[in-house]
Amino acid sequence: MSTSSNIKFHVKPGGSLTGSLRVPGDKSISHRSIMLGSLAEGVTEVTGFLEGEDSLATLNAFRRMGVEIAGPDAGKVVIHGVGKHGLKAPDAPLDLGNSGTSMRLLSGLLAGQGFEVTLSGDSSLSGRPMKRVTEPLAQIGAKIDTAEGGTAPLVIHANRSMQGMDYKLPMASAQVKSCVLLAGLYATGETCVTEPAPTRDHTERMLEGFGYAIRREGAQVCLTGGGKLSACNIDVPSDISSATFFMVGATIAEGSDVTLEHVGINPTRDGVINILRLMGAQIEVFNERTVGGEPVADIRVRSSRLKGIPIPEDQVPLAIDEFPAIFVAAACAEGETILTGAEELRVKESDRIQVMADGLNTLGIDAKATSDGIVIQGGTIQGGRVDSHGDHRIAMSFAMAALRATGDIHIDDCANVNTSFPGFTGLAGGAGLRISSSEDA
Repeated sequence: MSTSSNIKFHVKPGGSLTGSLRVPGDKSISHRSIMLGSLAEGVTEVTGFLEGEDSLATLNAFRRMGVEIAGPDAGKVVIHGVGKHGLKAPDAPLDLGNSGTSMRLLSGLLAGQGFEVTLSGDSSLSGRPMKRVTEPLAQIGAKIDTAEGGTAPLVIHANRSMQGMDYKLPMASAQVKSCVLLAGLYATGETCVTEPAPTRDHTERMLEGFGYAIRREGAQVCLTGGGKLSACNIDVPSDISSATFFMVGATIAEGSDVTLEHVGINPTRDGVINILRLMGAQIEVFNERTVGGEPVADIRVRSSRLKGIPIPEDQVPLAIDEFPAIFVAAACAEGETILTGAEELRVKESDRIQVMADGLNTLGIDAKATSDGIVIQGGTIQGGRVDSHGDHRIAMSFAMAALRATGDIHIDDCANVNTSFPGFTGLAGGAGLRISSSEDA
């Protein structure tokens, strides 16, 4: 879980990124492998599992509910599934740390169980909006109490009388879609979700991998409750969100040439590649293959001259987690970059629009936050001290900004980098980033 100590990054300016790297496993797929493997009948073996705090929060939650899980050991996890109705009531609230994915998906998965369970988290997670999942779950028949304002802790009451429904997402969100579909496993009849724009489809792909029938028609995905999940083996690809920091770093730093190996390039997640290419980045995707139902490839990135662009709104849901790093690319580009249609960024681990705008301004870049996006004028990144506000993606993005800075960049509140990218400083330092870390108790 999140630590109370303040880990700080100190990054010296300049340098370049070179070499072949493999970043940690995909966080979204790691979460779902534990969830569905636990509900399956039989033994599921997972390789490439992300041993970050968020994924471990999900793993520990299922251990607390009676699932025998061996590992992780060098990315390998063995899950002895208990079947859809084999979970047991935990003896205390499930502490999910900083993981919004854990809380939102588990709220759907646990809504149809025969026991009461409380989901809690750290101060950051306890401030994030949960009505987006509790309201549709109430429509399907779940009984969930929230704190005032619709936030955690969530108290999910025993319930085995949910009815399938047709739910239209008010905004594109893979977490809400997945939450409703997981609740649908326990509902009577068919549950359908229609989304206004494509979002990551790892839940649908993995359900099919576990032998559960999914029906997809255009923007709608449906499943029928009452079926079973059968154990399977899962090879988790490297996380494109984690690879993004190195894609941006290699693009902005002169003399860089990096190959990122075994990266998941799911078409619902490849917006960052499309956006950086539109800005002029040299990105080569090769050695494409399918691993466990997920498209995977190696990605070579070389330094490029970037230009500012209006980011196409159809790419926003496909790059929603990658925008902090994209903002750094925009700061190094010639001209103006405009993002709209990204209000979702305001309710992530931090208000990523405002926090990134404040940090870029501190470093000498003209960045103006808007209600649903940001306007960034490319310029010269200066040295300075920025606060990540406990947001792992913001901390790593500003670390890469030092590659083009004129002075040292100091980044506060970086402990949560371990939620998604354990070993970041070592891997980035080995590739050429001049980074060190220190800790204040």
